[in-house]
Amino acid sequence: MSDDGFPVESVRIIGDGVRTVEQVTGRMTRGRAAVAGAAGGAWFGVFIGLLFGLFTTGGTWVWLVLVSMVIGAFWGAVFGFVAHWSTRGQRDFSSVMTLQAQRYEVHVDQARAAQAARYVL
Repeated sequence: MSDDGFPVESVRIIGDGVRTVEQVTGRMTRGRAAVAGAAGGAWFGVFIGLLFGLFTTGGTWVWLVLVSMVIGAFWGAVFGFVAHWSTRGQRDFSSVMTLQAQRYEVHVDQARAAQAARYVL
């Protein structure tokens, strides 16, 4: 509908019977928890380094960002490892949560109903 130029701002999609679905993506080990923590910590370190880099001059901001990234990755790995270790295997898998509806309804404003009827399968 959108590709054909239909005014999609008049469309409402309503999900009925919504539930959460957790898809298991793999086993979570202490090593994987440390790597995931290191990745998150590195991103946080880059963010902090860029914030502090706003107040520096010259090329020192590059070193500030790199050092912040390394420190963030280290502490992220430590906290990821300790957080997984402290649960003692109660949740030793990684997963992705999504919302799914049992049924969907598409509502269109009355003024566009005839135009939308051409898209019904």
